[in-house]
Amino acid sequence: MRSGADALGGVETQVTVMFTDIQGFTAMTEQLGARDMVRFLNEYFSWMVDCLREEGGMLDKFIGDAIIAVFGLPLAGTEDEDAAIRAAIAMQQRLGVENVARAQRQESPIVVRIGLHTDSAVSGNIGSPKRMDYTLVGDGVNLAARLESASKFYGTSVLVSDATLRRAHGAYSTREVDRLIVQGKSQSVLVHELLDFYSDHEFPHREEVLAHYSRERRAYLDQVWDQAITAFEAALHLHPADRLGALYVERCRQLREHSPGPDWDGVWRMTSK
Repeated sequence: MRSGADALGGVETQVTVMFTDIQGFTAMTEQLGARDMVRFLNEYFSWMVDCLREEGGMLDKFIGDAIIAVFGLPLAGTEDEDAAIRAAIAMQQRLGVENVARAQRQESPIVVRIGLHTDSAVSGNIGSPKRMDYTLVGDGVNLAARLESASKFYGTSVLVSDATLRRAHGAYSTREVDRLIVQGKSQSVLVHELLDFYSDHEFPHREEVLAHYSRERRAYLDQVWDQAITAFEAALHLHPADRLGALYVERCRQLREHSPGPDWDGVWRMTSK
């Protein structure tokens, strides 16, 4: 719900925040050099901003290679969450096209992680009297950034918070990833992986893998470790490159050896940003 502006012009509102980052950007910078890196970033930002604008998203800022964008400003709408999800799908699809061309030029692919979260945030002119920028601040922005970072740990491309997904109206291909507490927070958040943009080659046997995965998650949360490991391994047989499935096999084996006890809540605590 939007509140009134305060004395400094800040407005609190519910928005959906998108945070994107390029994996391996530092190494890419060293390989390309300053001039070529600037050229690449300008092209890359143009692709991504086009996807945002197509869905009505507002660019907040660039931070190095990262993009912070928001859906729901200047006016909140009933489709903000869907627009953010569709924009994330479009971004990954556009990168897929560009990566085909890069492969033909024998260039390494661009890997981008995205975090999406819906929460209240404050927008307004923020800065010093000599320089003010219209921007967005708040826990919603921070958590979107944390989800982007967590996606590296889970081996996913797009992580969507449950707060975003359950407000969306569209039907999307997703799977529940984890209930986690990100660094600096005390409350857990349920997160999902968005899968719609993957080709059959990139994510083979998707429906079968997701069926196995659903059973795996239930067994995992019930602490039936052997059953969970068997199901996760069956899914990995269908999709050997699935980093998330491999992570859960390893985690189940660790928990089987060191039981978390009957009071375990299934929450995973991230120890880094």
